[in-house]
Amino acid sequence: MTTALAIFVKTPGHSPLKTRLATVIGEDAALTFHRLASAAVAGVARAAQPLITPYWAVAEADDAAHAAWPDFPTIWQGEGGLGTRMHHVLETLLSRHGSVLLVGADVPQLTSGQLTRAAQALAEPPVAFVFGPSTDGGFWLFGSNTPVQLAIWQSVRYSQGDTCLALRRALPGTGRILELPVLTDVDNADDLPRVLGALGRLPEALPAQCALAEWMKLQLAGSPTA
Repeated sequence: MTTALAIFVKTPGHSPLKTRLATVIGEDAALTFHRLASAAVAGVARAAQPLITPYWAVAEADDAAHAAWPDFPTIWQGEGGLGTRMHHVLETLLSRHGSVLLVGADVPQLTSGQLTRAAQALAEPPVAFVFGPSTDGGFWLFGSNTPVQLAIWQSVRYSQGDTCLALRRALPGTGRILELPVLTDVDNADDLPRVLGALGRLPEALPAQCALAEWMKLQLAGSPTA
């Protein structure tokens, strides 16, 4: 059975995006980051094929928004809060695949090796869940080969310092959890130097990751980047 990878995105021009980042670097620069980071994550997803089957998990339901995300099939995140939407995407893709990985488009320093490790672990019982913890207490990746009740997703407070721990504790204790390396996802401007440093430490950065890193260097140096 294959492993699906759902990359959660919002569509420029259809939804506000990276609002906390935009308050510091401006809306145009935040949009550019979102575009370049999404391309970097997509590049990593391609490098993990065919073990990984990538999808764009699009925040908006309308066809025009989905048409803005080429290369991979698109699915709608559904309505409601983040937990409800992750539940919807996980359930949808588990009906097609043996396991599912959920990631955001704001962790461009992830690697195909990390995705491969997660997929391979979920194919080997007793592993049932995979977490990629983030430095802010959340998680940059969640993976599962089994459904997770909606009530569990909704019991967690997201964007908190204990979000990852709270979800881990809420999951049923019938499966082992694999933990991937801790990464920084970009929520605000303070995260940019950390992610740029992580991109610079990649042993084999992909072209899209290099393009993002070059833009980030200019942005952090205060040069025009639009």
